[in-house]
Amino acid sequence: MSSPASRPISQESTRRRLTQQQAETVSRLTDAAVEVLNEEGFDGLTVRTVAKRAGVAPATAYTYFSSKSHLVAEVFWRRLSAGVGEPDPALPAQERVAEILRSVSMVVAGQGQLGGAVTMALLGTDPDVEHLRLRIGGFIRRRLADALEVDPENPGPLVDALEMIYAGGLVHAGMGHMSYEQTSERLVAAAHLLMENR
Repeated sequence: MSSPASRPISQESTRRRLTQQQAETVSRLTDAAVEVLNEEGFDGLTVRTVAKRAGVAPATAYTYFSSKSHLVAEVFWRRLSAGVGEPDPALPAQERVAEILRSVSMVVAGQGQLGGAVTMALLGTDPDVEHLRLRIGGFIRRRLADALEVDPENPGPLVDALEMIYAGGLVHAGMGHMSYEQTSERLVAAAHLLMENR
């Protein structure tokens, strides 16, 4: 049996492995969630409203998503895992790290209210969100460890510091204090400072 990390994104779920038809339903729900978010904001988003927009029965939607936070966290996970590739081994370490941080911070750039919703969703207490939060954190940790060519199971204090920087930066952007583009460049500048002083 394949591990969650090795499964294609379209076949993943926080609750179970999906058939092709189920994967298409989940994709319709996540696409509809972004549309509803941009019209109604996070406060106006409900699983029921998203289900209606996607042409899916609410009961079916709830078999995939336990809450609106779970749904938004899934949107972020899918975009993150599809949009943040492996570091380019031809680049120097600082540029590999910069590439990862830029990619992570730009996943929700230009996506209307999605960024702020992701911040609120990931801070929630839903067990399915907690599962995704761990998956997201582990994914970014692995990408940073790969960029620095260190063991992702024991990456050391530099990766820990980079994780703290990106987490703080994304929360800052999600709260609307600066754009994701500005956040991206500040994250890269902070990473360069850290790496120069190690």
